[in-house]
Amino acid sequence: MKLVIVESPSKIKTIERYLSDEYKVLASYGHIVDLSTRGRKNLGINLETFEGDYVLDKSRQKVADTLKKAKNESSEVYLATDPDREGEAIAVHIAKLLNLDLNTTKRLEFHEITRDGITNALAAPRLLNEDLFNSQEARRMLDRIVGFELSSLLNQKINVKSAGRVQSAVLKLIVDKENEITAFVPEEYWTLKIDTKYDDALFSVNFNKSYAGDTKIVNEAMKNDIVSKLAPKIVVTDVKSEIKHTNPKPPFTTSTLQQEASSKFKYSASRTSRIIQKLYEGIQINGIETGLVTYIRTDSTRLAPSFVANASQRIVKEYGAEYLGRTQARGKTLQNVQDAHEAIRPTNLNFTPDSIKDSLTREEYNLYSLIYTRALASLMVGSKEQVTRYTFNSNGTIFNATSTILIFPGFRKIYGKDEETVDDSALPQMHVGSELPIIDVITEQKFTEPPARYSEGRLIKTMEELGIGRPSTYAPTIQILQKRKYVSSLKGTLKPTDIGFRQIDALSEFFPSIISSDYTASMENELDKIANGEGDKVEFLSDFYSDFSQKIDDARKGMKKLPPEKVGRDCPRCGSNLVYREGPYGRFIGCETFPKCKYTEFIVEYTGENCPKCNEPLTYRYDSRNRKYIRCSNYKSCDYSATIKSTRRKK
Repeated sequence: MKLVIVESPSKIKTIERYLSDEYKVLASYGHIVDLSTRGRKNLGINLETFEGDYVLDKSRQKVADTLKKAKNESSEVYLATDPDREGEAIAVHIAKLLNLDLNTTKRLEFHEITRDGITNALAAPRLLNEDLFNSQEARRMLDRIVGFELSSLLNQKINVKSAGRVQSAVLKLIVDKENEITAFVPEEYWTLKIDTKYDDALFSVNFNKSYAGDTKIVNEAMKNDIVSKLAPKIVVTDVKSEIKHTNPKPPFTTSTLQQEASSKFKYSASRTSRIIQKLYEGIQINGIETGLVTYIRTDSTRLAPSFVANASQRIVKEYGAEYLGRTQARGKTLQNVQDAHEAIRPTNLNFTPDSIKDSLTREEYNLYSLIYTRALASLMVGSKEQVTRYTFNSNGTIFNATSTILIFPGFRKIYGKDEETVDDSALPQMHVGSELPIIDVITEQKFTEPPARYSEGRLIKTMEELGIGRPSTYAPTIQILQKRKYVSSLKGTLKPTDIGFRQIDALSEFFPSIISSDYTASMENELDKIANGEGDKVEFLSDFYSDFSQKIDDARKGMKKLPPEKVGRDCPRCGSNLVYREGPYGRFIGCETFPKCKYTEFIVEYTGENCPKCNEPLTYRYDSRNRKYIRCSNYKSCDYSATIKSTRRKK
């Protein structure tokens, strides 16, 4: 028997379908070991040599036993964890757990869970990549050091539960945006447009510049002055026409897909990640499980030559040769792009979204359609529009209007009636000297708007542009900020909470570099150098820690301790003040003298209704699996309870 070990158990069935009976596929269920909490500062790290003290995750004991048994029964072992930095670390740790030779163990890379993808990987196994593992280990140790040290400090000083290298940098972006909004002072302005007609075609022209040269109308007096000086007609003074070429967007990366799903379907980043993970791992199509998209954690817009060739044939067949564009997708190069994997694309072009719609959930169909269409469109020729810009004059005040006529749809053809299509806004054909009557003058007072808060999609775009985090961390970072209540969701946008402000205020004073986007991006760049064999893990961590530990020492001395908020009642056990505290499951009440007195109590959340059995107030509670339910406040004497459908408390 030959043993193949993957990360996720959901891949097993799909992969086994494409392998002979001599192969057995098992899963590690993600990371099987992690840094311990032993040693200096409970970091599980030797701070001299930067060697990690790894321990088996207790929840993985049964998995470890299963893998060891299967290994002893196998003639060969293949490690097929995800083809990225984290996957490489999991593979190395599995190899050590099973006492495999790190120099000879075969490593498989599945970039797509299809017959071809698996066959090609088996035909060309590689060895474990020490540099990639060192990069992951450096990242893990870096995050452990920053997370543990900062969290301990902030918990002691300002009652903030946790902080982190990437999460705090992202939180700062959200806090800075909120500060911009708070500081914003609205300014008055007026819009002005004229309704007119030419050859019986009615349309509007918009204000561009006043007779005095002003490009903005800043108050009512200026508006009245401009309107009063308008002539009864407007005259065409200039006509400029050009052919505009619009290229298609590149195929999706992790970030751009999350942005598009947020914009189009209002999906959160974590929701999008869950959906595309399923599309990657395998969907049952005609009774056979198959992966529908390529590896989903990528920052590249590159497409495999085989896909380009197949897609080009399909474009020519379905739309005509004139619709075929470049044979490689275009893409903008951002900082810290690894380009380790190609873009997210369909694995089989024969599986059109509509042909397999009945096999997909609505969410899966929505995202698969986006991926399929974008990948094909990226290889099509650009669209052509004739854009004509008209300039009008009325007694010295200038107005503009634009006419757009689609000449050739190009890639827009594949989108049909979609936001990627161009709505013709054709105006009648006018010429210099044409006179048009002023039918109506429309003015409106407005005020400038403050900057918009980040949506999840816009935040991810900013993280990518600034080089904060990696495709695999965008969604989890936002999720953890919400889970820990550092930010809240407000009408689809992210707003920092008081705790979030408190954390950034403290970190900005004592650790400005740690939460700087430039610094965070430079850390990612250094980790990439280690992955590429151009940097040294120990040197990197040593340099970082010598500076960071000094900052920690300074902060412990200089950061003022914020007293916890008092409840206004005495502890029933010792008589001291009761205070509000933050725990893993949110806010609770505890004794001020903790750990001397360990009295705690839930913050009671009432439903507003009374118990149908005893008429006492009903309360919300949470069970051991963090599910919310209703229970009578008189629960010691009354056993009434009721379930609430699919509600979990945020940690």
